[in-house]
Amino acid sequence: MFEVIFLQFLNGLDKGAAYALIALGLTLVFGTLGVVNFAHGALFMLGAFCAVMFRQFLTLETVTIDPTQLSPWGAPLEIREPLVQAWFGDFGAILVNYSVPASILITIPIMLLIGIALERGIIKHFYKRPHAEQILVTFGLAIVAQEVIKSIFGPNPIPQPMPTDLRGAADIGAWLGMQANVITYPLWRMIYFLFSAVVIGGVFAFLQFTTFGMVVRAGMADRETVGLLGINIDRRFTIMFGLASVVAGMAGVMYTPLLPPNYHLGMDFLVLSFVVVVVGGMGSLPGAVAAGFLLGILQSFASMTQIKAFFPGIDQIIIYLVAVIILLVRPRGLLGRRGVMES
Repeated sequence: MFEVIFLQFLNGLDKGAAYALIALGLTLVFGTLGVVNFAHGALFMLGAFCAVMFRQFLTLETVTIDPTQLSPWGAPLEIREPLVQAWFGDFGAILVNYSVPASILITIPIMLLIGIALERGIIKHFYKRPHAEQILVTFGLAIVAQEVIKSIFGPNPIPQPMPTDLRGAADIGAWLGMQANVITYPLWRMIYFLFSAVVIGGVFAFLQFTTFGMVVRAGMADRETVGLLGINIDRRFTIMFGLASVVAGMAGVMYTPLLPPNYHLGMDFLVLSFVVVVVGGMGSLPGAVAAGFLLGILQSFASMTQIKAFFPGIDQIIIYLVAVIILLVRPRGLLGRRGVMES
């Protein structure tokens, strides 16, 4: 029984990592700009399709005729191999194999530019508008992005293979001194959790220990006073919107081997992530991360067969049930600032 519970806990960390990463970006935007960004799930999807485009580019094929090899009909055999492998040999083969993590290198600048262009072009005009209008315009942007991706890549999911060296499972039980093969867990899911932890830790360290981050935190607390000091806080908030877009994009890239991306991937995660943000507390970065992992773990345990035997379908509603309870008891969320979402 311990093994089953421990595996469900690990599954919860995996789900929670995805929720926390997306919710972290949402909270960065709301905390700095005061904008409820319903397009954030689309940024997660766009990051995933950066990985798709990168792999499609790497796997463009070159065709050569090998006269020394003949087909069963006596014709020279066509040899097909990825163009990058033909150019760079073994390094090209490694690049194709590790296309998902390697695509982060192009995802970061792409998502940064998309985020800055989105904020400067559209979002900045809705800073002082009601949240309902912010939701409408950002939700419209999400639908536009979704339809663009659908028109380019089609409606079907596009599987992205993980590196062959990372397709196995880690024997966690043996690491803990237990019998071998008692508790095993997919390597890529562990890597995703560790990747999420590094990104989350990096964002917090950036905000906590750099001068730029300290100014941003001050601006989140009192924007007008920071502006009176002669600091261009708007420029810093624009960069933070770009950073939030990068975080969402990288989360989407690394999730592609676990869930083949399709055009509605962003919408699938958007609603859950907003629930996570509200539960953690609007504008609270620690709250977003804590709520992400908490709800991921609860959803994982709720999906156990033993639990669903007593409460059929509980795994589909547990997150919303917890959100309702927390908002009734503590409207500002677990770690939200006093006065936020409270009358």
